[in-house]
Amino acid sequence: MMTLEKFEQAYDAVQKVIIKTKLVYSDFYSESTGNKVYLKPENMQKTGAYKIRGAYYKISTLTDEERNRGLITASAGNHAQGVAYAAKLYGIKATIVMPTTTPLMKVNRTKAYGADVILHGDVYDEACDYALKLAEENGYTFIHPFDDLDVATGQGSIAMEIVKELPTVDVILVPIGGGGLATGVSTLAKLLNPNIKVIGVEPAGANCMQESLRKGEVVTLPFVDTIADGTAVKTPGSKIFPYIQENIDDIITIEDHELIGAFLDMLENHKMLAENSGLLTVAALKHLDCKNKKVVSIISGGNMDVITFASLVQHGLIERERIFAVSVLLPDKPGELTNVSKVIAEAQGNIIKLDHNQFVSINRNSAVELDITMETFGHEHKQKIIKALKANGYSPKLINPKCVYN
Repeated sequence: MMTLEKFEQAYDAVQKVIIKTKLVYSDFYSESTGNKVYLKPENMQKTGAYKIRGAYYKISTLTDEERNRGLITASAGNHAQGVAYAAKLYGIKATIVMPTTTPLMKVNRTKAYGADVILHGDVYDEACDYALKLAEENGYTFIHPFDDLDVATGQGSIAMEIVKELPTVDVILVPIGGGGLATGVSTLAKLLNPNIKVIGVEPAGANCMQESLRKGEVVTLPFVDTIADGTAVKTPGSKIFPYIQENIDDIITIEDHELIGAFLDMLENHKMLAENSGLLTVAALKHLDCKNKKVVSIISGGNMDVITFASLVQHGLIERERIFAVSVLLPDKPGELTNVSKVIAEAQGNIIKLDHNQFVSINRNSAVELDITMETFGHEHKQKIIKALKANGYSPKLINPKCVYN
């Protein structure tokens, strides 16, 4: 049973290893949603995510014999770092099985804490099956990333902190992968104040908990497809599922493209880096059917590699029309490239990439293709540039911008 006494024990235990993540009031999200929005920045934890809470508390409850057998777990990255770091503090061996698709940064940071890392499977579920096999073969103690009541109790310490700091909180948004964080947060929140509404947030391409709640039993998705790798889980936890059924008020699903906008918003307005799974609750803010409520959005993690970072920035700028590209045809003679550049410059466009193709037509005097990628201030500025090109005799055709960060 997940009791208030156990939550208090977990809260006291994790104070030894966590960084205090005070709520951050967001003027930007408050104004755009009509609520009073606070961010719980668990991306600022030492291991880059909230997972250290559950991992450390779970390991603290083990016997010496269980710890000395060595630990093993499966994780898409954040739980891996939590277990590796906690194991290091206890001076015990840890083996981590991670999907082959895990971002390199998460792999390297897990190794840096002294854990042995094994890459296996394309998704978490395949890595977990292999970890359980190794645990049985070698006698390791398995630390489940979410389907464990002690782990979930440790994660619930977040709710204790939220209520202590903001006793009048109305809504807590919590991301869901396998369900451990949502279990701990929702169960403790309801114990402390049954009127608090706790809403889970899942990627639309990995909504295993939503489907399970619809059917009233744990179900396995045939596949998952989402950029939110930390929540790319096909099967939610069976041990924690009854708690989710009782304490989660609703589930919101988020499309991948919404995470791109949320990523830029967080960077531009809060100078805060959050990984895609951590951005789920931020993207969910605009889906809330309430006004004038005190809403806490849990930013669960910030472990993102630079390649993903660059990709999100580029796709975000394209989505907001801050970067766009056109193709124009012009005669292959001196001065034409200068003329096009002048038109764009006078419209205050900033060219960042040119692709000049002289062989699009046999008759080079009549048609040379020029692809132009440029920066703008947004939609209106983009239309101004297109209008200027047309006014000067060009017929710009919109094309997909090519990568500008290579």
